Amino acid sequence: MTSKTNLTINSQRLWDHLMHTAQMGGTPKGGIKRLTVSDEDKRVRDWFKAECESLGCKVEVDEVGNMFATRAGKHNHLKPIAMGSHLDTQPTGGKFDGVLGVLGALEAMRTLVDMNYETNAPIMIANWTNEEGSRFAPAMLCSGVYAGVFTPEFAWSREDRSGINLGDELVRIGYKGQHKAGAIKFGAMFELHIEQGPILEAEEKMIGVVTGVQGMRWYEVNVTGQESHTGATPMTLRKNALLAAAHMISAIDDIGFDHLPGVASVGLIENKPNSRNVVPGEVFFTVDLRHPDENVLDKMEAAFRQDIAEIADHCRVTFEEKCIWKSPAVQFAPELISCVRDGVAKAGFASRDMASGAGHDAAYIARVAPTTMIFVPCLGGISHNEAESTTQEECAAGTQVLLNSVLAYDASLA
Repeated sequence: MTSKTNLTINSQRLWDHLMHTAQMGGTPKGGIKRLTVSDEDKRVRDWFKAECESLGCKVEVDEVGNMFATRAGKHNHLKPIAMGSHLDTQPTGGKFDGVLGVLGALEAMRTLVDMNYETNAPIMIANWTNEEGSRFAPAMLCSGVYAGVFTPEFAWSREDRSGINLGDELVRIGYKGQHKAGAIKFGAMFELHIEQGPILEAEEKMIGVVTGVQGMRWYEVNVTGQESHTGATPMTLRKNALLAAAHMISAIDDIGFDHLPGVASVGLIENKPNSRNVVPGEVFFTVDLRHPDENVLDKMEAAFRQDIAEIADHCRVTFEEKCIWKSPAVQFAPELISCVRDGVAKAGFASRDMASGAGHDAAYIARVAPTTMIFVPCLGGISHNEAESTTQEECAAGTQVLLNSVLAYDASLA
């Protein structure tokens, strides 16, 4: 087999696969709705499995649906070098979030096969289940199971808003595998992803060398007031759950501004009974707090809890609040970051070091294996949106750096 290391990915082939898979759950506005373990997710999983097997890879699935496609190397006693991300999307997701990381890895693997290039270690592609957390909370659920953060039973029991659980859906679509979560080992992982922010585009940099991920905490809040007739209930006697929730949401927004570069967000809200002439009696909403420093995140959490308690008291309503997910700040592996820098230099792209503002599977995998990430720009920093856009050139650049990085790490194992 060849020993050349100036392998070049096929930009058009990568783009064609991105556009082809975008039809699996494609939306009228040009995005993708491919929720975890839905029929659309099964369709893209089946396609991915077939493509990997056509390259001679062995495809295995664990008990929470994580997929692993492995190509043998010269020294198969070495743990594989993994590349990967996720194929599930938001309800109104774009074509690139997560998908680029899996299909870029697939293109890198194709390039190795096309050139008959034999690596020292086996090479693996991973597709992680339920990264988005949009159907089954929390996010990064099944990479979390792999890393021992959650149990398989916890993951299987997660229910969507319709009461359907993840375990039953895995069985239904045929992706509840036989392997125990965490049993399919690898020695390192590189995750390619769009930035999901505006920094690379603003600074005209092609590649982000990702040094870590900021800490994240998710909460759920139920506010309970009293339903009553809007015409017959005086303003002074109302127990308006929606009004209280509105003040709480405003206070949460202030917490983000008070702890920059942290962010504080409410992205989901349900109002009951949601009738035009009824004072709302119950509101459910979610809270998302993030910061690179865990100590500051503690302060944000304390401020959030104090503010909603004071607002509930003032508005004469009650509330229940619980933290449903914590993902501590992560620092990525220096030896893999060095390989990415080497890969960028070899490709000749402008780059910058940066931390990830969004959560990724790599954040959990970093607990059990050396891990890092590679970012490429996205137009206007827009993501989790059907308008999400990344160019063919940018996708190809990230994939080339991914391949270069993996080969650099593989050479260090010789």
